[in-house]
Amino acid sequence: MHITLIAGARPNFMKIAPIIHAVKRVQKMGYSIEYRLVHTGQHYDHNMSQTFFEELDIPRPDVNLGCGGGTQAEQTANIMVEFEKDLMANPSDLVMVVGDVTSTMACSIVAKKLNTKVAHVEAGIRSWDVSMPEEINRMVTDVLADYYFTTSETANENLRRLGVKEEQIHFVGNVMIDTLLKNIERFKKPAFYDSLRLNAGGYLVLTLHRPANVDEAEKLKATMKEILHNVDGLPVIFPIHPRTARVIEGLGIQSNNLHIVDPLGYLEFNYLVKHSKAVITDSGGITEETTVMGIPCLTLRDNTERPETVTLGTNELVGTDPAAIKPMLNRLFAGLWKKGTIPGLWDGKAAERIVRILVASM
Repeated sequence: MHITLIAGARPNFMKIAPIIHAVKRVQKMGYSIEYRLVHTGQHYDHNMSQTFFEELDIPRPDVNLGCGGGTQAEQTANIMVEFEKDLMANPSDLVMVVGDVTSTMACSIVAKKLNTKVAHVEAGIRSWDVSMPEEINRMVTDVLADYYFTTSETANENLRRLGVKEEQIHFVGNVMIDTLLKNIERFKKPAFYDSLRLNAGGYLVLTLHRPANVDEAEKLKATMKEILHNVDGLPVIFPIHPRTARVIEGLGIQSNNLHIVDPLGYLEFNYLVKHSKAVITDSGGITEETTVMGIPCLTLRDNTERPETVTLGTNELVGTDPAAIKPMLNRLFAGLWKKGTIPGLWDGKAAERIVRILVASM
């Protein structure tokens, strides 16, 4: 079996790493399974992409399609055009896509039009909010896939309602957590940690990038004010996303406890999270990592495609109204935050299950 693995943006790299390692293990056992790694180039900033290949021991991609930048439509079109050329030149038995970025959807469409099977890792998750580009990517990919590898029973049920056959749905766990657990002892202290005099449990981590939070300058300013004024004076470390940096530049936000830093690599960012008091974010993947590490997480969104991080984990939905932030932070500082548990099969073995299923289907 020959598999084409697709990576395009930051979250993808953490998801493909354990799959590559699992493939290599079964190769040593004598199974005839090969992979080709295609990087679409959707994220082209070094700290948003290339550093992940180095830190997570992922081989250099066989090709980088160089499709970064542009509008949603331009990027989708560019990826489709370039990936079609690559797949026609390098036929495959299966194209494996992960997550819900533009590359996930674009490469799925190309594969099916070339009569190539598609496997979707992290299939079936839904926010039910089609204003999010990621939701559209998930919906389109899940209509096209042949193999559905899921992280939760909720995702399984979403796929059943879509009409996916039971034998196509494989509840395997969470490959993001495979990477987290494999590397947790390798997390490394960021260079600024000591210079800012940070201490375990003595600071918060902030990440923001979704349009609902960062595209309206006054709303972003109000959000930042609510956070900075209600964290009991603790430092707030803000590894800033490039799109957020462009917006925040002109807001004139100044506070002694705000520290804006460049995007961090995987090992440094998760060191920061693991030793924090709490994380404030609008990311989905981070809510999974905080759940496993037992770190309180405040999600500035009205919905989540990962409900198990709320029902079982340490995550709470705050919403996008800045006024809702203070009561949640009050609860955190009063010591009333829930402890949370770890969802089923988030045990570091999801990629092994995926590859085992593929080998059995050969």
